[in-house]
Amino acid sequence: MSELTVKPIIHFVHGNSFPSGTYRAFLDHLRTDFEVFTTDMVGHNPAYPVTDGWRHLVQELIDTLQGGYQQPVILVGHSLGGILSLMAARARPDLVRAVVVLDSPVVAGWRAFLLRTFKFFGWDRKFSPARFSAKRRHIWKDEEEAYQHFAAKEMFAIWPPEVLRDYMKAGLKPHPEGVTLRFTREVETAIYRSLPHGLGRLNVRRPAMPVGFVGGTESIECRQAGDKATRKLMGDNYVLIPGGHLIPMETPVASAIAVREMIARFRLS
Repeated sequence: MSELTVKPIIHFVHGNSFPSGTYRAFLDHLRTDFEVFTTDMVGHNPAYPVTDGWRHLVQELIDTLQGGYQQPVILVGHSLGGILSLMAARARPDLVRAVVVLDSPVVAGWRAFLLRTFKFFGWDRKFSPARFSAKRRHIWKDEEEAYQHFAAKEMFAIWPPEVLRDYMKAGLKPHPEGVTLRFTREVETAIYRSLPHGLGRLNVRRPAMPVGFVGGTESIECRQAGDKATRKLMGDNYVLIPGGHLIPMETPVASAIAVREMIARFRLS
């Protein structure tokens, strides 16, 4: 990982609750043109705890880039991973050539004020995804039971079966009662409850490299966050493709093509 390579390097950072192996199909379509490396699982290293604003999670990414590569990389991140990538790139532009985020909207303005208020009073427990993740089922008798559990849910039913199988392979581990989630629901909930409310600063002091956005036309998360601040940050590098918030899993090929085309727009030397 530390050696210079002919292909440009992509470092990919996953979304909340989905270890990077979940994205195998999406990432495999990028490997023909790029050397692809990943952050396996955010938030589970005690040296980088989940705290309000994700400061330590950003530092974990910076330390990974600083210790793992001898050249700047292209950061690609989905949801949580996209925001961490933008924050790391702004903090350490010497480590990053460009950033592409997948359905990672920038929450700013009055929405950021509401987010800060909700966190302060603890109302986010009732109105954020944390209300679901905190009590999410997390133990099954075996992988097949877990697969059938998720396949029956609307959100996962639209994934190609191979992607859901990848999630089972990457996302489960042995448990005395069978199997359980590797990405704990406690960490997932903590991440939801500590969303940064200062992302508007990205438009005050922009990242020093090209940045681009690939989102889903049906993304509820982007609709809730609004697109004004995101479009301002991305400029012309703002693209929507058919799908929801989980486009890398719903349509891995189309998502990979969109990322490849976005990187081509940057005309990196």
